[in-house]
Amino acid sequence: MKTFIITDFQLKKRYKDFQSKKYVLIGLMSILMFGLSCSKPQQKPNIIFIMSDDHTTQAFGIYGSRLADLNPTPNLDKIANEGMVFENCFVTNSICTPSRASITTGQYSQTNGVLDLDGNLPVERQYLPQEFKKLGYQTAIIGKWHLKNEPAAFDHYTVLPGQGKYHDPTFRVRGNKPWPTNTIQKSGHSSDVITDISIEWLKNRNKEKPFFLMHHFKAPHDDFDYAPRYHEYLEDTFIPEPASLYEAGNHGSVAVRGVNDSLIHVIGSSVSRRNHIRHKGQRLWDHITKSNLDFDKTKYINDDMTEDEYTSATYQEYLKRYLRCVKGVDDNIKRLRDYLEESGLLENTIIVYTGDQGFMLGEHDYVDKRWMYEESHRMPFFIRYPKGIKPGSRTDAIINNVDFAPTLLALAGGDKPEYMQGNSFETILKTGQEPEGWQQDTYYRYWMHMAHKHANPAHFGIRTKKHKLIFYYGRYWVDTDDPNAQWDKDNWGNRFSFHTPPAWEFYDLTNDPEEMNNLYADPKYSDTIKNLKDRLIALREELDETDENYPHIQKVIDMHWDN
Repeated sequence: MKTFIITDFQLKKRYKDFQSKKYVLIGLMSILMFGLSCSKPQQKPNIIFIMSDDHTTQAFGIYGSRLADLNPTPNLDKIANEGMVFENCFVTNSICTPSRASITTGQYSQTNGVLDLDGNLPVERQYLPQEFKKLGYQTAIIGKWHLKNEPAAFDHYTVLPGQGKYHDPTFRVRGNKPWPTNTIQKSGHSSDVITDISIEWLKNRNKEKPFFLMHHFKAPHDDFDYAPRYHEYLEDTFIPEPASLYEAGNHGSVAVRGVNDSLIHVIGSSVSRRNHIRHKGQRLWDHITKSNLDFDKTKYINDDMTEDEYTSATYQEYLKRYLRCVKGVDDNIKRLRDYLEESGLLENTIIVYTGDQGFMLGEHDYVDKRWMYEESHRMPFFIRYPKGIKPGSRTDAIINNVDFAPTLLALAGGDKPEYMQGNSFETILKTGQEPEGWQQDTYYRYWMHMAHKHANPAHFGIRTKKHKLIFYYGRYWVDTDDPNAQWDKDNWGNRFSFHTPPAWEFYDLTNDPEEMNNLYADPKYSDTIKNLKDRLIALREELDETDENYPHIQKVIDMHWDN
């Protein structure tokens, strides 16, 4: 038997050899792990889609309106300035339910089946959350839904019933009972509560997945019941008034004014007492009195006022209440952003902000939306995403709400489904440039003829960067002259069977951005109008937005197309 004796020298040498091999092994393992980390797919971005109800571009700083100096949206402006602002974003049907259906489906109204406020969106057509789930996202909608059917395609929902309440709102949630009987009630103002619920969901979400959250405020929808803490906000401030509140100019046509202005007292709800059926003061002052028994409206209006004085007093209160609701939205945006920053989510979260359409803030003496006029037609829209969008960028590229869904899916790494009609503007976001062949116009259609005492005639039209052409055909989409026709005859304030005069309106937006001069009859623009009509025909065909299924409307179109 041999005996091996290891000297101290040999022991040290073997230890050095072992150490050398150990470091080589560690090095090889580090290289291997680095290679694996390099080959790991990039983390998908989270997406928060924030939408307010009736928040119009005039009520922002970033859009440079007459109200911008009031600084109504500092927190939203900050987000906008850290991303890209769209100056030419438009709604395809300026009313809550159809707009939300187009955003959720990526389709125009006739294709998704939601023409007006009576429309609904069944789960099989709730495409956006379905497509996000295919991409591995956890989905949620919190706040206003307004599409009647259960938003069952989302992993989570906490939604207002219909329009919902401003104070101490009730929400519909998923539960053991059939929809819509599972409810919860929260204390506080809806803007605060909706933000509370979204933050809570973000804290408790499945953190193994990226998330797609639709965060929808009720505010600033009429009747503008703001949180009490904003009562003094703007109280002693004079709100700039649009000149068109008092001067009609050559705006409009016989379609909205009637022959010799014979219809101005029944068409288009007004700020002034012009509209005898629905003007702002009728509802505003009584609503405030009912909600605040100590309110003395005689301090604001009295019987000795001139018509202009009454209009101004009503406008001032209307706008202050509206902007107080906007202030509540803006402050809650800060809360949401602060949470994202504190939780380390901000830099990998795409933040989108929009309204469900525009809103008339007294322009042309109109309130509400529905019109194809600029303030109602234009939507606020901006996106923040430092990893892919250059801060401080703006674009005048034309987009509309049908384009939202394909774009959001593209940002999440997905492809546009064939059934979506919209176009992804991801390239514009990343490069700041319109790609070759990008759309140079947008189509609009308002179906809900003479509804809800707002009394807007049905119309459709086309808008380019320079021009707008509108055709008022003045008929409800159901043929009310047919004695066998069925429609909702009990819905409040509707005059569906009241036919209004057909007419065209054309505006040169470069020289007349406030649409004060209808130039349809000006021979100087005849070629431009002809080209727009030809394009309008083509667009209606491309988008399946013809009146093939509505012969009583097509008859009016045929009779008056060449007027």
